[in-house]
Amino acid sequence: MKFKKYSPGIIAIILLIPLFFQGCTTVGPDFTPPKVETPDQFRHALAPKGDAKTISDLKWWELFDDPILFQLVNTALENNKSVKIALSSIEQARAELGFYKADEYPAIGISGGLSTGNYSGVRSQDTSNNVYLAPMLNWELDFWGKFKRSTEAAKARLAASEYGMRTIQIGLITDVASTYYLLLDYHQRLAISQETLISRSKSLDIIQQRFDRGIIPEIDLNQAQIQKEIAAGSIPKYERFIGKAENALSLLMGQLPRGIQSGEPLDQQIIPPFIPDALPSRLLERRPEISEAMALLKAQNEQIGIAVAERFPAISLTGLLGIASSDLGAVTSSGGIWSVGAGLLGPLYDFDKSKSRVNIERELTKQAIFRYENIVLIAFTEVEDALVEIETYQRELEAAKQKVTAAQNANMLSFERYDKGVSSYLEVLDSERTLFNVQLERSELKRNFFNSYVKLYKALGGGWLDEAEKEAERKLTQGSQGQPSI
Repeated sequence: MKFKKYSPGIIAIILLIPLFFQGCTTVGPDFTPPKVETPDQFRHALAPKGDAKTISDLKWWELFDDPILFQLVNTALENNKSVKIALSSIEQARAELGFYKADEYPAIGISGGLSTGNYSGVRSQDTSNNVYLAPMLNWELDFWGKFKRSTEAAKARLAASEYGMRTIQIGLITDVASTYYLLLDYHQRLAISQETLISRSKSLDIIQQRFDRGIIPEIDLNQAQIQKEIAAGSIPKYERFIGKAENALSLLMGQLPRGIQSGEPLDQQIIPPFIPDALPSRLLERRPEISEAMALLKAQNEQIGIAVAERFPAISLTGLLGIASSDLGAVTSSGGIWSVGAGLLGPLYDFDKSKSRVNIERELTKQAIFRYENIVLIAFTEVEDALVEIETYQRELEAAKQKVTAAQNANMLSFERYDKGVSSYLEVLDSERTLFNVQLERSELKRNFFNSYVKLYKALGGGWLDEAEKEAERKLTQGSQGQPSI
């Protein structure tokens, strides 16, 4: 049998036809990032202070000027299990990208078989041996852009996993800093309790001597004893709180519970000198969870196109080229075999199942848009909350400082008045309780003031990148079409 010979040009055209079909059309809506209106400025905007730095230049935890905090943050970023899970998720997303990308190209395999008997489609009187071995090619043409959509969705999910890891890192740094200041607060409250116990023990000794001499009634002695035990009972309470805070920090650092070294006392910690001058519009660029939501929205939008493509026929090409023989000993001397074919498979009527699949993906995309918009609202709310906390805690802390000074003086004067018989012991009790409470209150306010700065830097999207991370971030942004830069 003779085969007609074709020119190389015609063969090249025939081979290029499937490649033309591959990109001739893409069904479904293209992704359009949703527009979000941003205010010109934050409601509680604070005047920037310190160096004229931008958020991206800032390793914000360095502003607290505490080497212990540096060490805790770095250890947590290296060992925290949630960060390791996020890193693994990135690799998983990268593998998924390769998985879906492979569908755009032909699949090459091998087929072979060996049989013996008197049946090979029809019954025969003779026994025959059959053997064949042939590479195979199977290629479903991406005529409707289904595989292209799947690849784009995988790219978006990969970008989302990168942003997700950044979100986890910001949250981790925030948790470490907040828990560290909680630990310092408990240490300071413990020190206040110990100092109060010493002071009240000395007062009790004086009261005891006066009672023994019959100068004062027993109720004064009992009240002094109560005040001493209140201070004594505060010591194990704050020791318990310190232990639990250390355990929480150990967990954040991916370690077994252990003691945590602390730096300067909370009262001597330096208030951050820098408030970034951030525009509201930049918040959409800096917050990684906003970028993550945008990437997931893009991935979901691609699912609509995939669902639409499923409503159209799938066109595939198959090919086989090999050798076959009916004589096991003469395989190499037998003629070659080949086969080329095309197939079409698609739905005719499925009671609107394919249409419902498209509607499902459209509704999921609406949900993703609402989720993105909600995350944006949460981000702006968190910034506003942090700004108002800084401004109000600063004024409240100043008032607490004046209260402590006044309470210390009142406590001294009330004891002098009692010692001279001018006032009753109830005045001393009231001044001691007031002093103890305002000292504890001031410690808590100082911790909340520091944490308001921590919340602000988190709400503004961090700003902790070194040069290597910045370069990786730029590559990620360039490789993710439709994604906001960070």
